[in-house]
Amino acid sequence: MTVDPFAPHALHPTPGVAAATTDLSKVYGSGDTRVTALDRVSIAFREGEFTAIMGPSGCGKSTLMHCAAGLDAPSSGSVRVGTTELSTLNDRQLTELRRDRIGFIFQAFNLLPTLTALENITLPLAIAGRRPDPQWLDRVVSMVGLSQRLGHRPAQLSGGQQQRVAVARALASRPAIVFGDEPTGNLDSRAGAEVLGFLRDSVRELGRTVVMVTHDPVAAGYADRVVFLSDGRLVDEMTRPTPDRVLDRMKALDTRSRTS
Repeated sequence: MTVDPFAPHALHPTPGVAAATTDLSKVYGSGDTRVTALDRVSIAFREGEFTAIMGPSGCGKSTLMHCAAGLDAPSSGSVRVGTTELSTLNDRQLTELRRDRIGFIFQAFNLLPTLTALENITLPLAIAGRRPDPQWLDRVVSMVGLSQRLGHRPAQLSGGQQQRVAVARALASRPAIVFGDEPTGNLDSRAGAEVLGFLRDSVRELGRTVVMVTHDPVAAGYADRVVFLSDGRLVDEMTRPTPDRVLDRMKALDTRSRTS
């Protein structure tokens, strides 16, 4: 039987864990200025799943993502990407892991204005001295609807198209996991919906793992699972979310945060 390498879970019939934290804590400052951003958070991000991270402002959402992605070091606890414990890596190894196994999408598109869309998409691979897999690249570019825009520079693209380039760039290296920090924060509702649809399709059609920090219940409704943080702690989880259910849960968390 021929295995389709693009089919979700084709090589992983039993879903595994793309990244995980165990008793993860992050503390900033000391004494009177001490702030506990994360307080013993343990969570697993499963392969082939779209997870949204939500919670009140200042609850630790972005800190959790930055630690899980190796962009920030925890104060205590552990972070694993696949089976690799990040604390065992030196700076060079950590840089290589982020480059080769993790994709990033941020609220700011972070495109180089002098490069074409295609050059921006393949830039991380070029820096690493690697050639893109042509079949995979074609699949990604087609999925995000950029086939007719590859020769355009960022100034010639709309905001939504620029974020599509950023999505394609994050997927081009076939990362184990893609992290998005408010990836639709700078987009109007229509462009945001397109980008969220592409992220969802990257999970369902390409078998990727996506973790997204968002404050938007509509955006969270595209995910398979939503996890909720409050005061640096993991307090709730929802599967098969809808915007209305997420909004109700967020209202309850906001009320709890104000009265605690």
